Amino acid sequence: MAREYQFPFELRHLVYFREVARALHFRKAAEALAIAQPALSRAVAQLEAALDTNLLDRTRRGVELTPAGRLLLERLEPLLRGLAAIPADVQALAGGQTGHVRIAFTGLAMATVLPRILREFHQLHPRIRLELTESPTSAQLAGLQAGDFACGFFHPDAPAAALRTRLLLRERNGVLLPAMHPLARRRILRLRDLAATPFVLFPRTHNPGFYDRILAAFSTAGVTPKIAEEVWPRANGVGLVRAGLGVTFMTPSEAQHLPPEVTFRSLGGPAPESRLVLGWRQHPDPEPALEAFLSIATRVAA
Repeated sequence: MAREYQFPFELRHLVYFREVARALHFRKAAEALAIAQPALSRAVAQLEAALDTNLLDRTRRGVELTPAGRLLLERLEPLLRGLAAIPADVQALAGGQTGHVRIAFTGLAMATVLPRILREFHQLHPRIRLELTESPTSAQLAGLQAGDFACGFFHPDAPAAALRTRLLLRERNGVLLPAMHPLARRRILRLRDLAATPFVLFPRTHNPGFYDRILAAFSTAGVTPKIAEEVWPRANGVGLVRAGLGVTFMTPSEAQHLPPEVTFRSLGGPAPESRLVLGWRQHPDPEPALEAFLSIATRVAA
């Protein structure tokens, strides 16, 4: 055993001393502990010898705490309460009632399925703490492989080794335009209608699969896109559209609640498709808290 964990006393010595310190009487403390009084006296004396100090002043009428005894009692109370709580805490963790789950998500997830998942999960598992981090797909995949995230909501590119995924959303994109854009009066647009309009996208490294589907849709439409900005996170792109600096792609599910400065229009003809999955590392013995979250997430998304 490491030297810093080698103590000249045992846990029972501390428990015995605490009872004497609370009762200030050896006989009453012995009765409460259901042990013989001489055994209790020996245990306290052994603790004092181990600490090389007097913890109690013994009198005919009982005992009184020395300053060292009062200090030890103060330190013992939270320590012993913590030890007493360990069995229940361990059982709660093993049963999925408590725990900590680190979750990564993209803007699409927060704009669609994630809020409802979080609401239902907190209702059923209020003692499990969820740590949420907005992260692009590429960073999520790296974080899941490294164990930085327990699960993630991201846009798949290709099957990832050692990851399990469940498809949550699959939608054709439309476009988000400034409300004052000349094309905003039309109900349905085509990419060729937007040939002269600058687009706000995201860095390709964040999600190569979706970025390439965007370029493929432009190519099929016979249009070379004018990319004005590449920004992240998603809210920044929407902000640039609100400022009138371009248009961006968006799914109908994301477009449920929009500020008045922008408007959503469906795309006819070629359009990129967004795919959202829930992914997590394959593990032979997953943490119960994660299993509880995955169960609710897949049920709600379905």
